[in-house]
Amino acid sequence: MHEKSEILKLPFTIRPWWFIQVKPEVSSAHSPVLLFLSLMALVLGTWGLVSKQSFAREKIGSIGTDPMLVFLTAGSVLTLLCLSGCVGALRENRTLLKLFSAALLLLITAQVLTAIVAYGLQDQVVGYLRSGMLAAMVRYQDDLDLRFITDEIQSNLQCCGADNYRDWELNIYYNCSAPGVLACGVPATCCVDPLENGTVWNSQCGLGAQLLDEFSAQSVIFLGGCLGGISRWIEQHEGLIGTVAIVVVGVQILTLFITSRLLESIRWHNVYT
Repeated sequence: MHEKSEILKLPFTIRPWWFIQVKPEVSSAHSPVLLFLSLMALVLGTWGLVSKQSFAREKIGSIGTDPMLVFLTAGSVLTLLCLSGCVGALRENRTLLKLFSAALLLLITAQVLTAIVAYGLQDQVVGYLRSGMLAAMVRYQDDLDLRFITDEIQSNLQCCGADNYRDWELNIYYNCSAPGVLACGVPATCCVDPLENGTVWNSQCGLGAQLLDEFSAQSVIFLGGCLGGISRWIEQHEGLIGTVAIVVVGVQILTLFITSRLLESIRWHNVYT
């Protein structure tokens, strides 16, 4: 005869020494922060595409090159990721939590590798930035996004062009051989004082600037290129950039740790109940 063995149920739960009890509410508290940022990117991308009528029939063919599509795609993916973490934590769903943990681990790894590669290949990164900015200058009048980004960089960093103000000759409208009034000029955001009397925006302050020698031009426009301005800005704010990067990655690592503890807590709860 086979005797039926009975499982002895103890009045307390035996857990390993490294086990940490984590409540679902604690784990899900970190996801809303990431969810908010994801929704902001999603809303920004959607607003950008709608405001420019990128879904119109005549523009739908070039939507793949629209910078706002990056925000829309990243926002959508990260929103779904964060929702899976929130729902998985509140419902104690191990499948969703495992999916969230795997995706978060992949995201952290990608960020760390990107930082390492960017630091190790600084010359190549500068080359990519130069190529990207020159391409944006060529399409300055044709792409509103690139025009906005270029204007913001030039006005905030007080620079003109990629290496210097003569880079604007690459643009067909600012090229000295162009037939229009913009020939041999630069955008108004290159001007030292684009405001007349401090109130009225003078969009023609950069006309003919490329015809001036550097001594005469320095009182009208910024001579230095934006690549140097970006390098100086990074050097001046490297402490802040490092702190923000550490905090962002640290929050993600903490979220990953808490999620893994919650998974372990759910597993032990299922074993002893």
